[in-house]
Amino acid sequence: MARNKLAGKKKGKSKSAKYYQKNKKARDKKKAYDKKYHSSRARRKYRASLNKFNKKNGKKGDNKDASHTKRGKLVLEHYKKNRKRNRGKK
Repeated sequence: MARNKLAGKKKGKSKSAKYYQKNKKARDKKKAYDKKYHSSRARRKYRASLNKFNKKNGKKGDNKDASHTKRGKLVLEHYKKNRKRNRGKK
């Protein structure tokens, strides 16, 4: 099985990634906030609904992504179309 050679390495390029790499106190504070946020009942329920959608649609190896519509509905869409929409311009 192939392994990710970059796992655990400090390779983030964004400003925030570099900031958190340098500032342990800020990184620990963010980690504590994220842990509390992602363990909340609403987040767990949301994550479960996304997993249920992917499982129901057999979303593996079919070049489709679960795409969020403007009304909040989930639909299957080709991954290239889904990922290129609404990208920030630099």
